[in-house]
Amino acid sequence: MERGVKEAQQYVWDGAIPLQIHLHDSEVTTLPPPSPALILAPRIGYLPLLSSQLKPFFSEALPPGVDTIWFEYKGLPLKWYIPTGVLFDLLCAEPERPWNLTVHFRGYPGNILIPCDGEDSVKWSYINSLKEAAYIIHGSSKNVMNMSHPDQVELWRSVMNGKLETYNRISSKLKLGIIEDEFSGKPNPSPSKGQHGVDETEATAAVKASRIPVRLYLWTINEDFDDLEEAPHFDSWDQISYINRPVEFNTEGKYFTLLDAVKSVLPEFYPDSSNRTNAESTNEERIEPEKESHPVIKLLRIQGIEPKMEIPFSWVVNNLMNPDYFLHICLYIKARKTIGT
Repeated sequence: MERGVKEAQQYVWDGAIPLQIHLHDSEVTTLPPPSPALILAPRIGYLPLLSSQLKPFFSEALPPGVDTIWFEYKGLPLKWYIPTGVLFDLLCAEPERPWNLTVHFRGYPGNILIPCDGEDSVKWSYINSLKEAAYIIHGSSKNVMNMSHPDQVELWRSVMNGKLETYNRISSKLKLGIIEDEFSGKPNPSPSKGQHGVDETEATAAVKASRIPVRLYLWTINEDFDDLEEAPHFDSWDQISYINRPVEFNTEGKYFTLLDAVKSVLPEFYPDSSNRTNAESTNEERIEPEKESHPVIKLLRIQGIEPKMEIPFSWVVNNLMNPDYFLHICLYIKARKTIGT
């Protein structure tokens, strides 16, 4: 792995969101009510993993009963299996710092959220995502399924504790690889033995990876806005299309951009994109941005970054992938039609 990729990956793993977490009024049994908890939450983490910090903090104010932690933002229950950074990018078009959330320990909304039994549920959700990513990339998830128990435990702890070095050491055994980056040129086809801990066959396999696991969180809006502060808010998950489609990507041939990837994932909006060159596609974006029937990308955010649409998709994949080997993309599109989840 090249130095630039390592540095970018470290930035992703070090990314954190300042949270100000309030206990819901209905669960406060003391006067005065407890002050909010201030926590720096890892972007790649998951909200239920904050329970070990929040339960002791609010314990004296809680009513008797069984604890089942869940969170809400402006009345919207938050899906616990979506990484914290993705939730923030999706829900806060204009970043809110600190991010004000409400925590509950009672009244779990089972009609909206799937059950969560704490860390164990989050762990298995992560492992299942890893299996799915492996299947998309290589057509088989056996490398993940055949992980030893100690490796599985160590991999999960590395994600939970933000230990990138440990994560890279364990995840390299899965041979999910990276793809060739147009910015960094072709990798050395004949690495010296032990240079990166992989042999020539594995390095070649990594370059040929051509199916990229993508999770797209799409909000289709009708009204226009020029400033992120004016972006509309959504109050129901039914307004979000959750699209789980791989991007078919060949590192040889034409220059493949982030915009190309988005169009390939959204054929409902770009039905003829596969028959056009990147230059034709880019020209149309520039010439007809306000055409009534033409979808307009109002916001695209990955790992808190709003990259330019012409950036090589390979760079995005190699540098902004989540630890589950999915690329999570939050997207606001202004269009006249919507698509199903």
